[in-house]
Amino acid sequence: MCWYCGEPITDPDPIGRSLRCQSCGKDLRSCKNCRFFTSGARGDCRETSAEPQADKERGNFCDWFSLDAKYRGKTAGLSNEKEKAGASRAAFDDLFK
Repeated sequence: MCWYCGEPITDPDPIGRSLRCQSCGKDLRSCKNCRFFTSGARGDCRETSAEPQADKERGNFCDWFSLDAKYRGKTAGLSNEKEKAGASRAAFDDLFK
């Protein structure tokens, strides 16, 4: 999901610097969408080899950028939950056959 508006990110990897959220227009390849982003860490980044970025909300060329799993596949996560619920329901129904 976009860190700003919560819109699911459906663009395939790798996330290019020019990609923007379809809903709000914010850059997707930004520090705030990265799995290494941690507010309060040195340069707000847990990756010690990364160069600090001035604007955490703008697109950048960081070699260490990796889309945070919590932002990727929220819709996929929902479908996985639906599959699990369906499998659980089927197992429950099988108990009474």
